[in-house]
Amino acid sequence: MKRIDSLRFDDRELNKKIDGLAAILRDMKSLVVAFSGGVDSTFLLKAAWDILGGNVLAVIARSETYPEGEYRDALAFAAEIDAPFLVIDTGELKNENFSSNPPDRCYYCKSELFCKLTEIARERGLAFVADGSNLDDTEDFRPGTRASREIGVRSPLKEAGFTKDDIRRVSRELGLSSWDKPSQACLSSRFPYGTEITQERLDMISLAEEFLAGLGLRCCRVRYHGDIARIEVPAADMQMFIDPELAGRIYGRFNEIGFTYVTLDIKGYRTGSMNEVLPDSVKDIRSA
Repeated sequence: MKRIDSLRFDDRELNKKIDGLAAILRDMKSLVVAFSGGVDSTFLLKAAWDILGGNVLAVIARSETYPEGEYRDALAFAAEIDAPFLVIDTGELKNENFSSNPPDRCYYCKSELFCKLTEIARERGLAFVADGSNLDDTEDFRPGTRASREIGVRSPLKEAGFTKDDIRRVSRELGLSSWDKPSQACLSSRFPYGTEITQERLDMISLAEEFLAGLGLRCCRVRYHGDIARIEVPAADMQMFIDPELAGRIYGRFNEIGFTYVTLDIKGYRTGSMNEVLPDSVKDIRSA
């Protein structure tokens, strides 16, 4: 596997971002990485490990809202590069500000997580806590950003100007299997705002998405609407749902899980679809 500081592309701007990231990490000297196993945090951990070595600790936060597959991926990658890691438990569902599912739900989740990571950094003598936020995240509704700003969490990828496309491109060159991994989000993102998030409902979503993944769908979301499951998949995968036999299998499994009705969203898969109902005034206030 290549090192981040050995890469050179036929792209001056991308090289500047790589050099800038290396300089930022060297200046930080030591850090805790909030590591989820996704595209962004995997790239950040690899870069930090290449630059800082043993002065990096990956912390994997396990909770009811964290997809099990992501947890397994995080463990596997930390072991693959031999980076030190720590697994902690978080209990978002115990916080009514989170489980009641307001538009700024993520703020309360990230506040708990980043406070725990800050305490770990202090105990281990590590200078900073860092997350995998990138430049594209500034264009979406991200209430958790307020928590990171209040607690003093750094975002080296964003600071260096990396977009999601940049991260995928460099990750591929580094030999990271995560380079083309579909974007993932915690399971709470499957619920309309104001719909209470419970363990039973999270289990329903998890089982439904695992079933679809077993059919070969790498990228999918099952959105919870009470008795209704709304499935989002990329346009290229919609054709498979027309097959009566397969549609019957999907309905049968979803019915076993607890859904009475199963629908396919013809707009297709997109991140943050639950934010589409929020007025701009709420997005502006909650992200501030």
